[in-house]
Amino acid sequence: MPWALVSLSLSMLLASLGTSIANVALPTLAQAFSASFQHVQWVVVAYLLAITTVIVSVGRLGDLLGRRRLLLAGIVLFTVASAFCGFAPTLGLLISARVAQGLGAAVMMALTMACVGEAVAKSRTGSAMGLLGTMSAIGTALGPTLGGVLIGGFGWPAIFHVMVPLGILILVLAHRFLPADRHEASAERITFDHVGTVLLGLTLAAYALAMTMGHGTFGLLNLVLLITAIAGLALFAVAETKAKAPLIHLAMFRNPVLSAGFAMSALVTTVVMATLVVGPFYLSGALALDAARVGLVMSTGPIVAALAGVPAGRLIDRFGASGMAFAGLVAMAVGSAVLPLVPIRFGALGYIAPLVLITAGYAFFQAANNTAVMTTVEPSRRGVASGMLNLSRNLGLITGASVMGALFVHGSSASVATAGGPEAVAAGMRTTFTVGAMLIAIAIAMAWRVGQLQCFGFRHRR
Repeated sequence: MPWALVSLSLSMLLASLGTSIANVALPTLAQAFSASFQHVQWVVVAYLLAITTVIVSVGRLGDLLGRRRLLLAGIVLFTVASAFCGFAPTLGLLISARVAQGLGAAVMMALTMACVGEAVAKSRTGSAMGLLGTMSAIGTALGPTLGGVLIGGFGWPAIFHVMVPLGILILVLAHRFLPADRHEASAERITFDHVGTVLLGLTLAAYALAMTMGHGTFGLLNLVLLITAIAGLALFAVAETKAKAPLIHLAMFRNPVLSAGFAMSALVTTVVMATLVVGPFYLSGALALDAARVGLVMSTGPIVAALAGVPAGRLIDRFGASGMAFAGLVAMAVGSAVLPLVPIRFGALGYIAPLVLITAGYAFFQAANNTAVMTTVEPSRRGVASGMLNLSRNLGLITGASVMGALFVHGSSASVATAGGPEAVAAGMRTTFTVGAMLIAIAIAMAWRVGQLQCFGFRHRR
């Protein structure tokens, strides 16, 4: 069903576009609303928080109520919220509309992968996952460029209004071509885990706030929020063991493919986010590139990921997910290990070459890992599994932006005797990606420990 896959791909692109297109508008929004950076940054944070908080829950709702039906509702919510964002008269209303937009994006992200099982043949799952990865990368890469052009020509509301016609197009395609939901009799359809949903939402919100508040410092409030998140996770685990129809069956984590897949996704996304956070500072501070050249170099990563997505999917279909996942991890490990060793005198090329390895490896790993997880889990749990994959990715994004950014700041000041200057910035980059290489090594060890090369086709016996 090619048109069904087109609708799913465009849905993933639109949700990813919503993530990146607002970043470039922050200076303009600060002027338009006479607000500080600390206030306008919530235009971005609110969207990410909304996705992170509910993405597992909406995946489960899709399993219960019908994925097609809920996906269509999510597209409608995203589209309407996009229109409201552009018309928002105050910053508070804009942030509120971004929360609604993020809720719609959570539905779109969680259910596009879950719907692949019904939209394409199992033998083409790898290619479909590769295409979704490509569209996600294109949306992320297109956001800053498209946003800058629209702001310059039409003003900041245009970055939100441009998503309205695309949302309408996706809604029409999805309504017309996505297969109807299968109505399977199940006792689990009778109840929904409200307690687990609330506990998980509060836990994820507490973690996300602990990682994003403080602007680079980890104070008492951050510590309290982190402790709250840990306590919430414990309460959630207890609640799930007592629920009649749990949001997440904890037994699924006994499956090495699923548990390792979620953990590795978070680890590798943390490292990829570090390239987006630390990269601009290194390129401008250590290599003295102007803003245009920094943007050009930074676009290399998403472009490589976009180009690698479809070939990765085809190779997965042909050779299996296990080898491609391991190859992707190895490429990321090599790139992360080489980057701290490259001298400043190598210039932008010395940064681009390892970056290509990291992002291409990430594209291969994500496509293979998503394929492995979604083909391993039983069909009735695909919504939750997709939500968990997206959750692990978002947790990696949050952790990468906060923790890896803090490592960069620490390395810049503590690794060299002189304060500031290109060498200090380069020292911070070396510290960050030395840790990044360690994280990828942990992911490789995790894959090896659970025998992932042999068990990607493993089916957990309940």
